[in-house]
Amino acid sequence: MNVLRKDLERLAAEAEAARKPQDRWRPGFHLAPPVGWLNDPNGLCYFRGEYHVFYQYHPFDAACGLKFWGHYKSRDLLAWEQCPVMLCPDQTYDLHGVYSGSALCGEDGLYLYYTGNVKYEGEYDYISTGREANTVLACSPDGVHLSWKRLLMRNQDYPAGLTLHVRDPKVWAQDGKYYMVQGARTKEDAGVVLVFESPDRFQWRHINTIQTPESFGYMWECPDLFELDGQWFLLVCPQGLTEKGPGMENVYACGYFPLYGDFRGAYELGPFVPLDYGFDFYAPQSFTDGKRRLLFGWLGMPDAEYSNPTAAFGWQNCLTVPRELRCQDGRLVMVPARELEGLRETAREVRFSGRLTADVPETAEIGITCGDRLSLELSGLLLEASDGVLTLTVREGGYGREVRHAPVERLRSLRILADTSAAEIFVNGGETVLTTRWYPETAGRTLTLSGEGSAEIWTLRKMPVTIYE
Repeated sequence: MNVLRKDLERLAAEAEAARKPQDRWRPGFHLAPPVGWLNDPNGLCYFRGEYHVFYQYHPFDAACGLKFWGHYKSRDLLAWEQCPVMLCPDQTYDLHGVYSGSALCGEDGLYLYYTGNVKYEGEYDYISTGREANTVLACSPDGVHLSWKRLLMRNQDYPAGLTLHVRDPKVWAQDGKYYMVQGARTKEDAGVVLVFESPDRFQWRHINTIQTPESFGYMWECPDLFELDGQWFLLVCPQGLTEKGPGMENVYACGYFPLYGDFRGAYELGPFVPLDYGFDFYAPQSFTDGKRRLLFGWLGMPDAEYSNPTAAFGWQNCLTVPRELRCQDGRLVMVPARELEGLRETAREVRFSGRLTADVPETAEIGITCGDRLSLELSGLLLEASDGVLTLTVREGGYGREVRHAPVERLRSLRILADTSAAEIFVNGGETVLTTRWYPETAGRTLTLSGEGSAEIWTLRKMPVTIYE
């Protein structure tokens, strides 16, 4: 295990030293892998005064492969430390990947729950045969170094009627006990969420299954269940949906159900609501720092037809900025964490009536107050509001990304965080969000506004990232 960790650290150091100057698309203020592939955020937590962000990580090339847990930490969500890889696939119960999971903060250390993936060689469908989805617990005494691992549950320990697809444990403490939700696929190809209870963090008992009356996709990935201002929400990523309207235009969906009643017993799910209407948003995970609920998502999409040119530079994908979650009229609202205002440097304000063109820095925040008819183009990224729909079109640098739609009854404001190759667009104070990667070829950035309103443009400094020592 120590040899493998040293190899990973060497790879990251070599990649840093060999980074090509023409790699102009590496983000300025989004967390990205030092080398290789990144996907789901894992183990998000606030532990002993620091924010910890783990993520699915394949360090050996820029393709999706054998999964580890990469790791960043920060005291202020602005300056980050790149830490050693925390979890490696080094046991018989996780040798084909340490898949997604969550963190539980304890007085004696940080408890990390994840899915240990095992795939047998042979003629298997890897749905009902040929694999193991093991629930594993790992412990770190300080949040950086691993102490031990322990196998908690195998497929035979889950309820009957399921395929071998059970994964992504999310764990929390409540009412003197511990609870866990996991996503699963039934033998009837219906997505469900399993609820487990434990008195001690080690022994788990299945107590409930959350599902819709009719099948809503064949698999629910990355479940997250929490209460906010008296309302419970179940976040899931359903796979296999046939509906393809706004918010369902990607290969897989991502959103939430309002949950009424008790997740441990009788409950009812409200209508499914998409969390993000852009091209690249998946596998979000939330956590609390004691004052608010924060969320990171993967700024990517599995099995998408579009691609990322950064693979040529040895890396792919990044995470969203941290977002604060709020409950507004029973719905979730997302806004950038307030700490991100600390990245602002120079600012200028412009007013427009008709058409206005302005230069914009490569890493920028754009705040717009406007009427309900607006056209905006930022170096090939086009937003058009008309007749209750906000349309996002990638005209340049989409690499397969073309058009997405979001219902916006009346447009009042936009807040855009534009990075070198990523944009997060918050509409009407976060009531609607669109997130995308895009890779403009031109060196400068130009903003064109058509309509009536005002815009404030900030230059954002790049987020400092240091190496943990």
